[in-house]
Amino acid sequence: MNKLKLKRKLEEFFIEDIGDHDVTSDYLFPDDTAGEMVLISKQAGIFCGSEVINEGFRMLDSSIETQVHIPDGAAASSGVPIATISGPMASLLKGERVVLNLIQRMSGIATKTRKAVQLLNSEHTRICDTRKTTPGLRMFEKYAVRVGGGANHRYGLYDAVMIKDNHIAFAGSILEAVKKVRSELGHMVKIEVETENENQVLEAVEAGADCIMFDNCTHEYIKYLLTLVPETITTEVSGGITLENLASYGNLSVDYISLGALTHTVQALDISAKVSMKIKEEQR
Repeated sequence: MNKLKLKRKLEEFFIEDIGDHDVTSDYLFPDDTAGEMVLISKQAGIFCGSEVINEGFRMLDSSIETQVHIPDGAAASSGVPIATISGPMASLLKGERVVLNLIQRMSGIATKTRKAVQLLNSEHTRICDTRKTTPGLRMFEKYAVRVGGGANHRYGLYDAVMIKDNHIAFAGSILEAVKKVRSELGHMVKIEVETENENQVLEAVEAGADCIMFDNCTHEYIKYLLTLVPETITTEVSGGITLENLASYGNLSVDYISLGALTHTVQALDISAKVSMKIKEEQR
């Protein structure tokens, strides 16, 4: 993840949660109260979020020391510590909820993506995400997809063209839509066309699309449509695909299968924080 963007997002989230100060921890713990927080996974899954832990707590207090025990993308077993964070007790508790919320969701997405990749079990076809992300969390969620072994589709409306049914209706045809966009674009931006039938696929090929998506098509129909597309054009399948039927797509020669469910319907990985105070040497 981009560290500058990460810090800006974390600052936004901390301001939302902490406000001016933590009226509980600031009044309960003197400034010199030292503590230790251990993050523990309470269920098996794929861990994601080491940078959130390291950057997040250090932003709150530069004296905090973090030690992440497993790397992003590694399997986390139930009951196994993920990270240990040491520093002023009040600062640890201020950062706890924001950090946990993020790494639980990111780890849930990475876990679901890894499962999708394993179910597909294809050396050719890759699983990718969509723009169906939580507002404000796209950077985190798309990173989690990569950690889980998936690929990222476009990040937003700004980095790639996707011509959909409404665009086609306005332009009059796929040919006209691609022609218009191509005339305005530089050569570095790719154009994808969403198709639903044979005629649209043939028109997208004729228009010189860089990528053709087969949207909401049956398994058998996709097999036929693939015969119409040159190998130089990237292919993608979307719509009607779930973890339950994903394995059946493993024998298709499409390049990508996009799943909105990787990010918009995901169960967070259960991770808890156990906090304890450190006893000073003079108190022993």
